[in-house]
Amino acid sequence: MPDGSLGPLSEPRALKTSEIPHAAINANRAGFDGVEIHGAHGYLIDQFLKDVINDRTDEYGGSIENRCRFLMEIRLNALQEQLGLKLAYLHVTQPRFTVAGTKNLGEGGEEAKLMRAWRRAYQGTFMSSGGYTRELGMKDVVNGDADLISYGRLFISNPDLVFRFKINAPLNEYNRGTFYTSDPVIGYTDYPFLRE
Repeated sequence: MPDGSLGPLSEPRALKTSEIPHAAINANRAGFDGVEIHGAHGYLIDQFLKDVINDRTDEYGGSIENRCRFLMEIRLNALQEQLGLKLAYLHVTQPRFTVAGTKNLGEGGEEAKLMRAWRRAYQGTFMSSGGYTRELGMKDVVNGDADLISYGRLFISNPDLVFRFKINAPLNEYNRGTFYTSDPVIGYTDYPFLRE
């Protein structure tokens, strides 16, 4: 509340099966400009997929087939056709972490094949992220493996990343140890611009 006190809290509950398909429609009716369907990092789709979180006993819980049902029902091409609208984009992050540590995106493997399969299957703007360098990003766009490339860590450490990419300038290295601190400056606004 504005005075710092807590208001009444509602008891969390699982959505009824009949409520699941209507979330995006309700958000649109409520006046939202857009809806992001986020499928990772503990968000809704990810919660359905994880057996330690999804304790549903209906057709959306239990077996891996049932836990994947919600994800599979969000068929993006069919959704676009039904609505007569194009989604802004599909943003997919290629996993870069293994038990052995971080791997470079350019190594290929099963994840790269999966990314290309999603790109071929999705009929719209496809954005890819996950450890891209300037060269790998350009290569994936030229090869048609992505329409857009998203850069996160490199943008944090290079406030002028677009200019640096344009002239192929060296990049500041990022400091992962400052990514999740409460300091609003250190690690976010203290990286130098190229001309400094």
